[in-house]
Amino acid sequence: MTDIEAKRAAWHSRRGMLELDVLLMPFAEEAYPGLSAEDKVRFRQLLDCEDPDLFTWFLEHRVPEDPDLARMVNLVLEHAQNRR
Repeated sequence: MTDIEAKRAAWHSRRGMLELDVLLMPFAEEAYPGLSAEDKVRFRQLLDCEDPDLFTWFLEHRVPEDPDLARMVNLVLEHAQNRR
């Protein structure tokens, strides 16, 4: 992983919606560097999703149809829980 990759992930984690920012930005800064190459790709795919979808997934109102995205949503939520 390059430093540029990590910075790009952190930048794309800034959504402008506070509820998403408090989940995605710390994950990108703290957990992303330690992810496997496959999970880094999945996280970037998650960041390509629309904010309303991310919002409903992180509030656990719905689960992504893609099991890889669902797994990544769970990783982000677990990271947020462990930070408390």
